[in-house]
Amino acid sequence: MGEHIGTEIELTVDKIAHGGIAVGRLDGRVVFVSDAIPGETVRARVSDDRKKSFWRADAIEVLSPSEHRRDHIWGAAAIDRDPRGRAGGAEFGHIALEHQRELKRQVLAEALQRMAGLESDVVVEALPGDDAVNGLGWRTRIRLHVDDQGRLGPMASRSHSVIPVTDAPLATPAVQAAAPFAERFLGYDTVDVLAPSGGDARLVLGDQKPTVITERVGERVFRLDDTGFWQVHRSAAVALTDAVQQAIDESLFDPRADNLDLYGGVGLLAAAVADRFGASTRITSVESDERATDHASENLAEWLGASAESGRVDRWLRSLASSASAGDRGRLRSATVVLDPPRSGAGTEVMGLLTSLEPAQLVYVACDPVALARDVALAAQAGYSLSRIRAFDLFPHTHHVEAVATLVRA
Repeated sequence: MGEHIGTEIELTVDKIAHGGIAVGRLDGRVVFVSDAIPGETVRARVSDDRKKSFWRADAIEVLSPSEHRRDHIWGAAAIDRDPRGRAGGAEFGHIALEHQRELKRQVLAEALQRMAGLESDVVVEALPGDDAVNGLGWRTRIRLHVDDQGRLGPMASRSHSVIPVTDAPLATPAVQAAAPFAERFLGYDTVDVLAPSGGDARLVLGDQKPTVITERVGERVFRLDDTGFWQVHRSAAVALTDAVQQAIDESLFDPRADNLDLYGGVGLLAAAVADRFGASTRITSVESDERATDHASENLAEWLGASAESGRVDRWLRSLASSASAGDRGRLRSATVVLDPPRSGAGTEVMGLLTSLEPAQLVYVACDPVALARDVALAAQAGYSLSRIRAFDLFPHTHHVEAVATLVRA
């Protein structure tokens, strides 16, 4: 293999695949094509032919453009650049914003149908203000990598090559103003630029020791590390707080049950639950990052029934399942469980442990549609059905989509 790499081919792409790559066929072989839109005919350059069943290629010229094609929002990622020199991180930037959401909807709906056997009329909802600015200026955090000359930029798509840039149009104005594109950073691998809602923009250089920042969500203030996880879109924390609150079936919620917030971070979603259901709400947030757990304990301190524990979710659930008394199991059967796993999803073991405890409902926050669909199918095997789902465009001009699903015990 390898003899076809660099070969230019002409083909029509007809669908979008998970990961935001368009799919076409050439002489019966599947070809995944970056920077193309379903319905287009393009000239593309083969970049990977190691698999007999499919190739990967990059569009280099559009022969028959889609009506949804637009000039790329970022010159550093435009199709007129050599594919090896295109900045990653805005792979849908050449597609009209509304159609981006339609493509994301298709991927989510197809995953639910294929993996869980479910038909869904879910739509991908825009966050407030995004349409007015064409989906730009939403990132409150960016990570820039450092090349061998000390210059800053993202990685190229599917590559470890740093592409030096002079702008970041997806970043908020505060982040763009603070990004030191003109400076050199020899001796560092990464430079993070962030603008928390509770303070000024700042840089985090390499593995710099974390310092505490604050983020505001409505009237609430959350403490966290500047190196820790927080939702990137300027409006995401508010949107997910509202979505989780609405996703909980009030008729199934028991504030005295052993409610859980798994992969809880600094307590954002646990606070959302407690805010909706009041001071008597019992909820335990579980997070593997000990510093995040410390922050969660402080962020949840006003609720006497709220607590935060450190631990890997799988191990924590295994311990809970093995030690739960009859009374514990009763409170767990009445529980609402919120989970916001990493991109890989909860997976077979966690879903098995969780459903074995038979909580009344699961509210699953997902950043990967295929992982979500797989876990919905696993829950269905244990007697849980999908009662509602919403999707949100938390990452305009990328292929990523966030979903909030409610699963109830039959």
